[in-house]
Amino acid sequence: MSDLKLTAVRKSYGNVEVIKGVDLAIKAKEFVVFVGPSGCGKSTLLRMIAGLEQITGGDLEIGGQRMNDVDPSKRGIAMVFQTYALYPHMTVRENMGFALRFAGVAKDQIAKQVDVAAGILALGPLLDRYPKQLSGGQRQRVAIGRAIVRNPQVFLFDEPLSNLDAELRVHMRIEIARLHKELQTTIIYVTHDQVEAMTLADTIVVMRDGIIEQVGRPLDLYDDPANQFVAGFIGSPQMNFLQATVVETTAGGVTIELTNHGKARITLPVAGGAVGDRVTLGVRAEHFGEAGTGGTDIALSIDVAEHLGSTSYLYANGGGESLVVEREELRHEIGKENITVSISPKQAYLFDSKGQRLR
Repeated sequence: MSDLKLTAVRKSYGNVEVIKGVDLAIKAKEFVVFVGPSGCGKSTLLRMIAGLEQITGGDLEIGGQRMNDVDPSKRGIAMVFQTYALYPHMTVRENMGFALRFAGVAKDQIAKQVDVAAGILALGPLLDRYPKQLSGGQRQRVAIGRAIVRNPQVFLFDEPLSNLDAELRVHMRIEIARLHKELQTTIIYVTHDQVEAMTLADTIVVMRDGIIEQVGRPLDLYDDPANQFVAGFIGSPQMNFLQATVVETTAGGVTIELTNHGKARITLPVAGGAVGDRVTLGVRAEHFGEAGTGGTDIALSIDVAEHLGSTSYLYANGGGESLVVEREELRHEIGKENITVSISPKQAYLFDSKGQRLR
């Protein structure tokens, strides 16, 4: 396993710059997930690390060695793609050992390494089957096994679960997390699914438009987002956003007036902003309190109630703003049409007109 460092890394296609100066340090044995919307540059960045895309500017180091111009086969990495890319005419055993055979490794050593990888992934009974005889999850495990036998310094996963159904995705997430714990190696994983990122990562890298918006542990990003984009992207359901205007600033905080909720006011213990500034108030679904609990109350009409057993999500509307409220199932009657909730200033976030967090 090795650490990895990106310094001012850029990627351009002609005059179009898609990676705009990325600085990132990844520790050995760390599980890092690149997450962001489609087109944000996460897969391009992964392919640059793999050597499948040329780096336009900046430096890539793996294990302290500069890798910009090193052949992909000599970087000590193994990559698992979204598509399994298995050879249909080869058995599982042959698929897993192909890269080693191509590299001239002795047959007995290939057999040993394939058996070890098959044991880790519970593929032993499937070694003599062909890809067409396997399920989607089994094929993906074979693709992962093919990477394991190479004993790489760094594993790269490019949306490996996108082709699987929902139940199998959950199962494979657990398998990959278990694999990381067992192998104790460095893993870089790309996904657009923030639930996958929150489940798997030691560290999440949130990307947008070719830049890194924030880096941190999953719960740190959830509890302390740097800006409105990260606040909205991390968490399911996403954070609620309410339009507001600053009406007063003091040494103790900023008082805002909610635009679409009867001009209700709330004072937050943050600095910054000026009277008249347009701002956005952010509230997580689970942070809406019961009416009359000391915060600022707002009335909402419930459009849809999603009952999930111990928890309900109430998709509601207030003043034209769509909001999601989380409640314990037994505390609200099914079929209720209206609800009044409370916003606590201690459990709310404030963002300026450019989406930057006010603290």
